[in-house]
Amino acid sequence: MKKVTRRKFVKNSVTAAAGIPVLANLPNLYPTGAPDAPAAPLHWLDQPSHSMRGTTWGVPWPKGSVKATSGFRFLAGNSEQAVQTWPLAYWPDGSLKWTAHALAATEIPKGNWTIQPIKPQNRPVKPLIEENGTHLKIDTGKLQCLIRKNENTLFETLATGGNITAGSARLVLLVQRQDSDLEETNTSINRFEGKINKLTIEQNGPIRAVVKVEGSHADAGRQLLPFTVRLYFYAGSEAVRIMHTVIYDADENKDFIRGLGVRFEVPFQQQELHNRHIRFAGENDGIFAEAVRGLTGLRRDPGKAFTEAQIAGQATPANDKLPENVSKRLQYIPAFGNYTLFQPTPDAFEIQKQTTASHGWLQSAYGKRSAGTGYVGTPAGGAAFGIRNFWQSHPAQLDVRNADKDHGEVTLWLWAPRAQPMDLRFYHDGMGQDTHAKQLEGLEITYEDYEPGFGRPYGVARTSEIQLWALPATPANAALAEIARQIQSPPLLLPTPAYLASTGVFGGAFSLPDRATPKKEKIEKQLDSYFDYYKNEVEARHWYGFWNYGDFMHSYDTDRHVWKYDVGGFAWDNSELSTDIWLWYYFLRTGRADAFRLAEAMTRHTGEVDVHHIGPFAPLGSRHNVMHWGCSAKQLRISTATNRRFYYYLTGDERVGELMREQINAVQTLQTVVPVRKVNAAAPKNTENSDLATVSFGTDWGAVAGAWLTEWERTQDNAIRDKLLNSMRTIAAQPHGFFTGSSLLNLKTGAFQPEPTGKISVSHLSAVFGLAEVCYELSYLVEDKAFRQAWLDYCRLYNATPDAQKQALGESLKKLSLQQGHARLTAFAARATGDKVLGQRAWQEFFRGESTQISTNGVAQWSLAAMQCLAFAGDQLND
Repeated sequence: MKKVTRRKFVKNSVTAAAGIPVLANLPNLYPTGAPDAPAAPLHWLDQPSHSMRGTTWGVPWPKGSVKATSGFRFLAGNSEQAVQTWPLAYWPDGSLKWTAHALAATEIPKGNWTIQPIKPQNRPVKPLIEENGTHLKIDTGKLQCLIRKNENTLFETLATGGNITAGSARLVLLVQRQDSDLEETNTSINRFEGKINKLTIEQNGPIRAVVKVEGSHADAGRQLLPFTVRLYFYAGSEAVRIMHTVIYDADENKDFIRGLGVRFEVPFQQQELHNRHIRFAGENDGIFAEAVRGLTGLRRDPGKAFTEAQIAGQATPANDKLPENVSKRLQYIPAFGNYTLFQPTPDAFEIQKQTTASHGWLQSAYGKRSAGTGYVGTPAGGAAFGIRNFWQSHPAQLDVRNADKDHGEVTLWLWAPRAQPMDLRFYHDGMGQDTHAKQLEGLEITYEDYEPGFGRPYGVARTSEIQLWALPATPANAALAEIARQIQSPPLLLPTPAYLASTGVFGGAFSLPDRATPKKEKIEKQLDSYFDYYKNEVEARHWYGFWNYGDFMHSYDTDRHVWKYDVGGFAWDNSELSTDIWLWYYFLRTGRADAFRLAEAMTRHTGEVDVHHIGPFAPLGSRHNVMHWGCSAKQLRISTATNRRFYYYLTGDERVGELMREQINAVQTLQTVVPVRKVNAAAPKNTENSDLATVSFGTDWGAVAGAWLTEWERTQDNAIRDKLLNSMRTIAAQPHGFFTGSSLLNLKTGAFQPEPTGKISVSHLSAVFGLAEVCYELSYLVEDKAFRQAWLDYCRLYNATPDAQKQALGESLKKLSLQQGHARLTAFAARATGDKVLGQRAWQEFFRGESTQISTNGVAQWSLAAMQCLAFAGDQLND
């Protein structure tokens, strides 16, 4: 690799980005589709039993095959069904790369499911939302929702067939200002309600509509926990899906969250107390089913017609049909107005009921894992409701209050008031680590990168999913069990793995499982066993809870036979060495539903909980720690959009799209949160008024490039494109390309300054946090020969012999690790150059292996190396 002068560097780096062609003409990685692209075959992730209540999914298309103006035809079995479509991403030539599609509530016909591009169709459509000066009116055909503008309710009424089943929905927050573990407590609960500042119609189509609500929880004197709530509506559906996001901005040492949830009212239409029904879904389709005033088990029998109707949730005969010895004593049968289902742990729930608030609670039922779904209403209609991942995200709680009054009240508690208050304080006092030198000593012993003030949860977020159903009658037990299943595992259409692999998206870095030879069979078995192991560890180790669900632990303690949950940086994994990417590539090639659900939970968690969304560290993520937010290493490599792209493109999820967009300017935070501040005394302390930031070409730029690439392909924004191209060109023009290690990035132009010392700097971590996956795509997506060569040099030389390294770089690379993980880079270079000898070398590096501890990041790197070596050099693997 030859050196360049500063003058030549500057000359090369100011080439107009707009003048560079951005479509490479290289075969075999990005297939080019025919003018009329064939239909994309689809499959159900979780096969619905007979119907579903609307779904949204994403489909990729080969480069150049589908025009941006294309229409689409959706076939289910032998019937064509209406579909709503919008673009998610474009290829650089303007053709569609990813599209999102929405399907209305429908019965599930048998046969194949496909989506196919067709000529544009100009059909008149009626949007689901009608807007006037005071309200938004949504009508799906089965559900009518009225949202009043300039009010603090999520919706004013929810109705079906003109019958109001729910109303006055609002957000609630309970805050306790003292630690309840203190022996002497005189605590009071401050009650907050959601204050809405902004209401936005994000989508208004004939099949799918989305309303975004933003604000904060407020009491008389404070505002806490900013929220974003999205309401999703589908044509033909009686359900509204609610995505609920809060950002933590309280003082964790003084504010202890006691309850967080959504509350609404249920009118009972003057129905008799014995015609008011309460339902809770337990486990294994079991349903707790009672009436507010029970007619069964009495000393005097009301008659079979009454008891059977009440048990079934149907209207009982008129009261004058009751035997006199029952009818004249109805007022003496207790009416239970209050019910609670409480899930304090992942393994136990209880149901209690109470007549009124001034009397005791009765234990009504117990179980292990509730489906987190309920119903309140009458034979004339009511509301079903549920929290997704109810027991996995414990402590959770469903409350019914005042069911004996004209209007009942339901609260879906995402954090249960019956549980201990939320305690987000850091787990130790710093142990005297008040200087960088002491903190580095702490890092040496516990792997924890501590720094005072950096372990606060300020700015972390949590997204939860709720559904409300407007029902025309009390559902049968089997029907409510089916509703619970759809809430917990929403039906989702997705392209088949074979089709996904054929389109070349995600860098073509995955192939279908191949068991054609003994060695390939062994690799496939190991890939499956690693996934199954972690899936089972989630259950065996109970990696559940409101703030924990979706993450894995980092390393295993073979002495105690537990994961190192209490040992500094060995505890929660926080995406270390691309755990997220491993799970998504494994799903892409297998199509396994359990893999998707595990990856989905991780994407939700790592994008929200492990990232600061407001405050001094925003929008950086936190390195692995006992507390998800506890590490003082605030890193782009954790918050990277690269980890989120898979889920976004497969589902079109608006919240994840928001998270990726947060990262566009995330690099600016490196000016004030300098990554190398503890190990480099000369590192800048604060340069926020400058246009420059020190950025590594590995973990930092990989995340920057991932964010810019994603935004460019989502929006076709030329300014973002030019910054990306400038950064690529000026990395390639460095004295040693990627081996130069880092330089100053111009935040306005995206161009790196030349590194003046000509030094070589390389880290084993550079390519294991998404850099490789981004560069796979960029090497073929963008026609920049110098950048492509710089990346191929890095891929070829990292694992090369010392002599080969010295010949190319002037010196050999020392103290490198993760050679097995980097075998995938060698395999990519072999694929890109057609070098079969290099492909064989990749497999030698892979099978050479390394001795490692039992660790999640080790498994992630082995799995990614295996999958990408198979994709890039599978034909070079010989038995």
